[in-house]
This record gives sequence, structure tokens and C-alpha cells, in this order.
Amino acid sequence: MTRMKFLIAVAAAVLSASAAPALQSDRNNPTCPANPNWAGNQRMTLTPLDSGGVKVLLAEGVIDEGLPDRLQRALEQNPDAAEIWFRSPGGNALSGNEAGRLLRTQYPGIVTRIPAGWTCFSACNFVFMGGQLRVIEAGGNFMVHMFTHTGNRQAIRQGVSGGTDEAVALIGEIEQSSAQLATEDNDFLIRMGVSRRLLSEVMYATRATGEGETRRCLTQDEAYEYNVANVRE
Repeated sequence: MTRMKFLIAVAAAVLSASAAPALQSDRNNPTCPANPNWAGNQRMTLTPLDSGGVKVLLAEGVIDEGLPDRLQRALEQNPDAAEIWFRSPGGNALSGNEAGRLLRTQYPGIVTRIPAGWTCFSACNFVFMGGQLRVIEAGGNFMVHMFTHTGNRQAIRQGVSGGTDEAVALIGEIEQSSAQLATEDNDFLIRMGVSRRLLSEVMYATRATGEGETRRCLTQDEAYEYNVANVRE
């Protein structure tokens, strides 16, 4: 049995225990499941799974500021890890970019994978794209939306209610931070070999968090077209 086939067999064995019926589509975001399986951990956990001498790292939960350091420690403690499997609702965008760069520069041989039934959303997208070899299984969800630094809508309302000066200052901060992140995202995709059309045609075509938020889940064909996934199984 080849190494890749063995890894697939390991994945199937792990996931079969929690297999579920096909997920119902989100009425407002029909390309995505209504109830994404992205783990409820408030801080991404990194759990090694050793089966038959093959090591897999399960990356599950919210991406916080400490993820890049935890990820590096986990990989140092598990140098034989062959793959990282993701399910996450996203989190800190800058940490996601940093963790992705860490994978590419220090662990270029590792495979990143979104298993069938699992969802990698928002900041998780960038950690996943850090893998040099990337797999999105049929039924796995690479879910995107427009980035934002302003998920706290109440903070925006308070800033606006404080008067014109406060509102102008808040808008300036939003514009500056958004421009910085957009620049970093473009640079990141170039370095990872992912088409920048993913930003203009998909991510930036959705709406940011809050009322009216929209999301998109890539089809298998789109994942390969934009070079988000680059390993066919």
C-alpha cells in the first residue's frame, strides 16, 4: 500500500466513527452547509493522532493570537506528523496568516487537509493554504467570506453615537487596518501559489460579518482552479 493510500485509509477509519447524513444547505448561503462542522473549541487545539506509525495532527477550534507558537511547539513535539486536518470557524486573521507562513517556510513537506464533513472557515483558510500539499476531500468545506476587523458591531455603533469626530476616527482606523490586511492577503496568496482571483472573485464578492453576512464554499472544481487544493486523490 502506498503512503498516500495508507493516509487515506487512516482518515476513513477516523471519520467513519462520526459519519453523519449529508449536511443540509444553508438557505442564505446555498453553497455551504447550514450547520458547519467546525468544532466548538474557543482556542484551536492541536491533537496528535498516531495510527500504524503514521502521525496526523488534528487542528480544531478558534484561531487565536497564540496559535502560531502552539502550532510550532506541536510540530516540534511531533516531528513525524505527516498531515494536519482542519476544522475551524476562523478567528484572528493575522494569526492565521502567520501560522500559514510558518507551515510553508519551516514545514514545507507537511500535507494540509480538510476531511469530508469538516469546515475550514475564514482565518482557517490561510493556515490551510500554508501547506505545500493541500487536500480538500469531497464533502470537505473551504468556506470563505470578506475579511473584517470590525466583527464587534456594538463597538461601531458606540463609535458612531459618540459624534462626528469619533465616527471619522473610527472609519479611518477601519480603512487603514483593512487596507493592511488586504495587502497581506494578496502577498500571502502569491507566496503560497494560490490565484489572487480567489480574493477578487470569491472572498471580496461576499459581505463581511454582521447583518447580511454571506459566505461561499468552493466546489471541488473551484478549489483546483484557484489552486487552493493541489493534490487529487
